[in-house]
Amino acid sequence: MANAAVIRQLIDKYFSLQWCRDNLIVPLEVKASLPSSPAKITIAIANFQYLGAVGNTIKERVKGLECNFEERSPEAINRILDLASDEKLVTGDGTEYSEFSEDAVLNSLKKTTDADDSEFSLDFDELLEEEELDDEVCDLTDEMLGSDTQKAAGTVLIHACQNDVSDIHIEPKEDSYKIRVRRDGVLQNFISMPRLAGKQLMACLKNMANMDIAEKQASQDGKILRLFEGNRLEFRCSTVPGKHGEIMVLRILNSSTDLLSLDILINVESVRDKFRQAILANNGMIIVSGPTGSGKSTTLASALREKDNGELKIVTAEDPIEYDLGGDIAQIQVNRAKEMTFVNLLRTFMRQDPDVIFIGETRDPETAESSFDAAETGHLVFTTLHANTSSSSLTRLLDMQLPMYKITASVRAVLSQRLLRRVCTACSVEREITEGESITYGISEGTKIRQANVLSEEEKIKRKKEKTLCQKCNGIGYKGRIGTYELLVMNKAIKEAIRTSKSEEEIEEIAIQNDMLTLKTYAIELVKMGLTTLNELVKVS
Repeated sequence: MANAAVIRQLIDKYFSLQWCRDNLIVPLEVKASLPSSPAKITIAIANFQYLGAVGNTIKERVKGLECNFEERSPEAINRILDLASDEKLVTGDGTEYSEFSEDAVLNSLKKTTDADDSEFSLDFDELLEEEELDDEVCDLTDEMLGSDTQKAAGTVLIHACQNDVSDIHIEPKEDSYKIRVRRDGVLQNFISMPRLAGKQLMACLKNMANMDIAEKQASQDGKILRLFEGNRLEFRCSTVPGKHGEIMVLRILNSSTDLLSLDILINVESVRDKFRQAILANNGMIIVSGPTGSGKSTTLASALREKDNGELKIVTAEDPIEYDLGGDIAQIQVNRAKEMTFVNLLRTFMRQDPDVIFIGETRDPETAESSFDAAETGHLVFTTLHANTSSSSLTRLLDMQLPMYKITASVRAVLSQRLLRRVCTACSVEREITEGESITYGISEGTKIRQANVLSEEEKIKRKKEKTLCQKCNGIGYKGRIGTYELLVMNKAIKEAIRTSKSEEEIEEIAIQNDMLTLKTYAIELVKMGLTTLNELVKVS
C-alpha cells in the first residue's frame, strides 16, 4: 500500500477527506498501464453492496482511470484515513494539539473554574433528537494560546467542525449550563457544566462574535470568522435572554463545495434529468422550497455552478453567503443596514444586464413581484420559498397576491425537498421487507433494504469499552444526510389547474398523473437503493 502522503494526495485530487469518511471509501494507489490502456486506480471500500449507490459518482470523479475495487473492513479504512488526514495542529509557540476529542473539550472546560469534577459531565453519545469583519480573519487555533476559557471555546468550535455538527446550543439551567449539538438534523447532549464555567464560556464566545458582553437583556446577533486547517469557517451566533440566563445558538456555515454537484445531491436519475432540463431555460422562474435547513441553498448553488459556462452574467443576492461559488458568479451579501435588501439589490441587478439571477429567499409580496417581473423580461431567476410541498408553493405565491397569469407565464419548475438521515454503511444490516411493510409503503415483498443498527445507551458504553463500537456512526446507526425531492414541472395541465383555482391537493394529483415523484415516493426509491431506512421514510409519509 502507498504511504499516507500519497493517499492524501489522491483523496484531495479525486474526492475529499470528508466524503471518503462518510462513505468509507479510500483511494490507495494509481498504477500506470500500457500506453494504449488507461492507468488503474485501486480503491478500498467497506461494503461492495454500496457500490450501486456511489459507483457512478466514483467513476465520474476518476474519469479516464480504470477502477479496481478492494473490500476492506471499516476499521481498516478508518485507520488509513486517520493516517492520511494529518490532523495535528501546531500553535505559534510550538505546542502540539493532536486531537480534539470529547475528553479534550471537557478537560479544557474544567480548567476554567475551581468547581468539583463531579459537576461536569460528558453526554455526547446520548441520542436525542453583521457586517463583514474588516480585520484579517484569525486562525482558530490561535485561541489555544489564550486563557483557559479561550482554549475551551476554541476546542468546542474545533470539535464541532471535526464531527459534522451543524449547530451548537448553549442553554443555561437553574444550577448548570448545558451544551447540545445537532448532528444529521438530530440534537444530542454534549456537556453539562457549572454555571460559572458556562457564563465564562458564553462571554468568551460573545467576545469572539463581536457582541456586547455587558448586554444580557436583549437579543443579539453576531458572527465568528476563523481559519482552521486552511479552511475558512463561519459561525452565525444568536443570543436571547431566557429564564435562567442567555441562550446562545451557533450555526456552522459549511462552505465546503465538495457536495455542489447535482449528480451527488439528486440520486434518482429521472428527477435529476428533469431538473437539469428545467434550468436550461433562458428565462422564467425556478423555485426550490422546503423548511429551514432542508438543503435548498446547496441545491441552488449546484444548479448555478452548472449554469456557469463563462458565457452568462450570473448574480446572486444572499443572506448569508454560504458557498464561495467561484467561476464567473458575482455574489452579493444582503445588508439591510445599508438598504441592500433583496428588492433593492434586484433593482440594481436589472440595470447590470444579467442573464441569471439568484434571490436568496422570497418572503414577501414585494420581493415576489420584483422577482417575477425579472423573470418576465428575459432573465432566468432562481429563488427559495418556505412551503411544505411543490403544489403548496404555487398557492403560497397566490397568497402573496401574485396574479395567476404571472405564475403560469413564468414558473418553469418547483423543486421541494427534505433531508433524511443516511444509513451507516459500516454497521447497517441487509434484510428483506416484510409483508406488512410492503402493504404500508408499496414496496414489493421480499425487496432487500438496509436496517440501521441503533444501539441503546448501555450497549454503546459496553461496546466502547470492548472497542467494538462502530467508528463511523458511534452506534447511532446513521451518518450524514441525503435529500428527498419532489419536482413539479409546469405544463398545460398544471397551468389550467391554477387558472381554474384548483386546490393544492388537486394540483398535486395532476402532477402525479404526469409522473411526478412525491417526497414520499422519492424517499421509497432511496430505501430501495439502501441509502436510508423505513424509519426515516416516516418523516415524509
